[in-house]
Amino acid sequence: MLGCGGGGVGLRYRLTLATGLVECLCFAGVVFGWASLVFVLKTDGYFTDLCVNLTTGPNSTVETDCSGQDEQFSLVFTVTSFMNNFLTLPNGFIFDRFGTMATRLLGICLYTTGTLMVAFSSSALSMLLFPALSFIAVGGILFLITNIQVGNLFGSHRSTIITLYNGAFDSSSAVFLIIKVMYEGGVSLRSSFLILSVCSVIHLLRTFFLMPNTHIPYPLPEGFTYGVSPGKSNSYNVEEIEKTREMGMTSEGEGPAETDDMPLQPDDGQQSEDSGKVASFRSCVQSWFFLWHLVWLSVMQLRHYLFIGTLNPMLNRLADNDSALVSQYTNAFAFTQLCGVLCAPWNGLIMDRHKGKPLAPGETDKEADLRSSSLSLFLTSLQCLLFSICASSPLLPLQYLTFILQVLNRSFLYGGNAAFISIAFPGVHFGKLYGLVMSLSAVVSLLQYPCFALVKGALGGDPFYVNIALTLLTLLAFIHPINIFYHCRKLTNQREDMAGGAAITLAEAKIAVGSLYGFSAKSVTGGDNQAVEKSGRRRSYGERSSTENGESRVLQLAAEEAENEDVSYDNDGTDTGHM
Repeated sequence: MLGCGGGGVGLRYRLTLATGLVECLCFAGVVFGWASLVFVLKTDGYFTDLCVNLTTGPNSTVETDCSGQDEQFSLVFTVTSFMNNFLTLPNGFIFDRFGTMATRLLGICLYTTGTLMVAFSSSALSMLLFPALSFIAVGGILFLITNIQVGNLFGSHRSTIITLYNGAFDSSSAVFLIIKVMYEGGVSLRSSFLILSVCSVIHLLRTFFLMPNTHIPYPLPEGFTYGVSPGKSNSYNVEEIEKTREMGMTSEGEGPAETDDMPLQPDDGQQSEDSGKVASFRSCVQSWFFLWHLVWLSVMQLRHYLFIGTLNPMLNRLADNDSALVSQYTNAFAFTQLCGVLCAPWNGLIMDRHKGKPLAPGETDKEADLRSSSLSLFLTSLQCLLFSICASSPLLPLQYLTFILQVLNRSFLYGGNAAFISIAFPGVHFGKLYGLVMSLSAVVSLLQYPCFALVKGALGGDPFYVNIALTLLTLLAFIHPINIFYHCRKLTNQREDMAGGAAITLAEAKIAVGSLYGFSAKSVTGGDNQAVEKSGRRRSYGERSSTENGESRVLQLAAEEAENEDVSYDNDGTDTGHM
């Protein structure tokens, strides 16, 4: 139940949830409100030295060409988004190795440094934007990584909370809209970023009082506590809890080898040979699930990054450089980003829709979670396709619909990414796998800059053909959910086949035992007194069944049925009659 735990523990869980939501909503993903910040930076004269005056027409009309300025702003966002994702890999290792507190302290230092650099930058120091925005982005993603585990405190709502936090991360891009509105109201850019810097005190307090030193395990041990408490300390070794639980599940046949160990190269057989071990990080990376999930994330993320990075020049082109109209659409885009926190939980509800319902015979919780995730991944791919089609249209009013589809898809994309990794792979590898998939997708996202250069150069500012190519590329995202769907159906068919093979009648069991030891069908099924000897034969069967690996499970079950035969015997082996 939400807010599980009693007394002060339950209150602490709720405070952690609420403050984590505020942190993600107000700080974590502010750099993705880039379009609003660019409007302010252009007004303050950043990179104006790249604008040139051109003389055109028979009347020698002088026009200012600021395409160089737009390209430089696009490069700032490209570098920022790349660092945001690529450095998630080492950050994930830091999180898994050193725990929550060390990771958050690193994030706070980076975030505060970035905001101070923007605050003290100017048009003469425009190049400071490159490291400043990168620091803010990396610090923000560290806030998100450490907050995702809060979903473990609320087991039945785990995916919903993970997606809620990712939605809040998306919605935080509206912070730059607030800065833009305040700037138009007379508040300087420096003052706004100094306020963001001072808020780091809040992050520090939350780190020490409302977050664990290491990690929050899943499922949650009874009475789990964390944070600074007078006279109390957290004695849990979280890593040992997670590893012990994973090993226990694997030994019972419910471990991750069933879903996340589908190696691309069959030479890694460590997991299958030793089912008592948690799936290795290497086997997870070499699985088909990881490969197609990486493709799924990369193609859609590239589409979103190119859209956000080129939104301002696109609006200028469609609005014929009408600054008032561009400001109106920029505000509309930033306002829709606020809805990310409202859209993301829908994805979590889709993933958690099976919770509380009885499992199918032989089905594990993990398989049920995986099956439920396939619908979420498919809907996310479909949303991206529709968003890309609308973004390719040169109609300015249609961009309102594009903004809505973009924020809906983006909230599903990142929430679904984190939730799927937590479902499909062992929890002890979450930080590393999350970081690796984000880092590799960041390499793909670098394609946005050559795409922008292609549009500005060879295509004469018209992005139509690039948009069509990206729309076709998004079709690759549908492979991932289809692959998961067929995998889950395969597991279901295997369970049904096993259940059908085990459904053997008592008479068939008797015949199977009799044929193995030379009994006739009549003597076994009819209770012939001369066919059955003393219990030594039954004992002999038990010995053989325990030593001969080639005998089937059916014959073992048959032996058990034979022990409960409706014929009883006295001590010398003679028939004493029917029960």
